[in-house]
Amino acid sequence: MDPMSLFSLSEHLERLSKDGDPLEILDQTVDFEYFRDWLVEGLGYGDGSKGGRPPFDPVSMFKVLILQAQHNLSDAKMEFMIRDRLSWMRFLGFDLGGVMPDENTIRHFRNRMTATGTLKRVMKAFDWQLKKKGYIPMSGQIVDATLVPAPKQRNTEDEKAAIKAGKTAKEIWPDKPNKAAQKDTTARWTLKIGGKIRYRPDGTPLPQIALPVFGYKSHICIDRRYGFIRGSAVTSASEADGRQLKRVITKDNTASDVWADSAYRSKKNEKWLTKNMLVSRIHRRKPANKPMPEATARANAKKSSIRARVEHVFAHQKMRYGLFIRTIGLARAEAKLTLANLAYNFDRLIFHERRRTTA
Repeated sequence: MDPMSLFSLSEHLERLSKDGDPLEILDQTVDFEYFRDWLVEGLGYGDGSKGGRPPFDPVSMFKVLILQAQHNLSDAKMEFMIRDRLSWMRFLGFDLGGVMPDENTIRHFRNRMTATGTLKRVMKAFDWQLKKKGYIPMSGQIVDATLVPAPKQRNTEDEKAAIKAGKTAKEIWPDKPNKAAQKDTTARWTLKIGGKIRYRPDGTPLPQIALPVFGYKSHICIDRRYGFIRGSAVTSASEADGRQLKRVITKDNTASDVWADSAYRSKKNEKWLTKNMLVSRIHRRKPANKPMPEATARANAKKSSIRARVEHVFAHQKMRYGLFIRTIGLARAEAKLTLANLAYNFDRLIFHERRRTTA
């Protein structure tokens, strides 16, 4: 490359830094090298003694997945954006004109991260990094779930029945492998009931809008003090929220309070919380065929002021990341949403670190 071109490139990157490159801020805030040993061990990378083409640096590839999650890009689009944006190249550690990962490499790396369980371990490793920085889970925890849409499926009644019976795509379409590869048999339809419940003067509820949604459900638990996602789970959209309470609750919070909406209230969950010395702050339901008691309504309203903080997490992910499941199957959907949760925690850490420096 011409020396003048190199000088111009260096000048250009310096200007990006002066303008406040958000990726430089991310790189300075999150210790990505902390994940190297977890990635190398989990993915089974060798030392190169057996020869063959060396893989891309695992930390760089992990950064690729984070960028992809932040911008909701397909693998093909991600390949293009890496080559197109100088700030992305610098963040990922790739050289202009050098070898860069293509869409197949990105997909293979993400699938390997998922299959080996490395992605979940990295999520846990970052939680430990947060604790080392002083962000201990405090003041209780808040649980909630949100629907994440996926491409709608067009199936016959017989095919729908086979899917509900638990058959795989290969079993349903044995003679059509290409069709089977494009069919998601783990996503489900559900109704999204929108808006706050309002009541008539006689205490009967007014009708609510119900929208059909096909896809998955992201269940999370955040700590009340700092708002980091500490626990998560992914299910089909039709799965009941309350059944996932045990999966997402963590037991390292300094306070025992647990907030959630009325979908999580059940005798089984209340018993489990008590057994684990956790205090239920879950909303109470309106009595059947009776108006909501005034004391219960006030208590629920007070709980809502705290519980609403988890809605900010979903709003951030949906508005900033444009959450949508493009992949096929529960495992890949879980990888997509786990990466979105990691990306959110990175953004949240930047927010808190800025507050620390300006305080």
